[in-house]
Amino acid sequence: MIRKANLYDIEQIMEIINTTVEEMKSYNNTQWDENYPQTKDFVEDIELGDLYVESEGDDLLGLICVNYIQPKEYDGLEWSSNDKCIVVHRMAVNSKFRNRGVGVKLMNFAEELAIKNGVNYLKTDTYSINIKMNSLFKKFNYVLVGEMSFLGKEAPFYCYEKVLSDSKI
Repeated sequence: MIRKANLYDIEQIMEIINTTVEEMKSYNNTQWDENYPQTKDFVEDIELGDLYVESEGDDLLGLICVNYIQPKEYDGLEWSSNDKCIVVHRMAVNSKFRNRGVGVKLMNFAEELAIKNGVNYLKTDTYSINIKMNSLFKKFNYVLVGEMSFLGKEAPFYCYEKVLSDSKI
């Protein structure tokens, strides 16, 4: 079940994040590290009502932040639309529940949330060397728009967009 995250979830959220950071390091993906994301980022997401978790009983299977906030680094890219958009941010799947379609459920949820809010346009980004997220965005037919420098990282971030078909709205 996907639901809004609450402050009681923070401990499990940070366990998922810390495990994800260690896994990313194992294949030289430095998108996330000790500096980002931090507990305060998720507390703010929860307070704004933007963080959602897939839960099963007492376990958190994954998380996703979805809102209307575009990083300033998106300015200057050639997006196909200036329409209001939903932006997919911080997403992670609990390593104990991989290969169960959690990431797919979270991505579908983001699209459903957009439709529910009358929005047919989504944007997102990920580190160019984050093979898993780049693959997931391509699987969901997101289109590569361009690259940006972000978080002081040495490699670029790839920026993606997706226009939902009128039949979905």
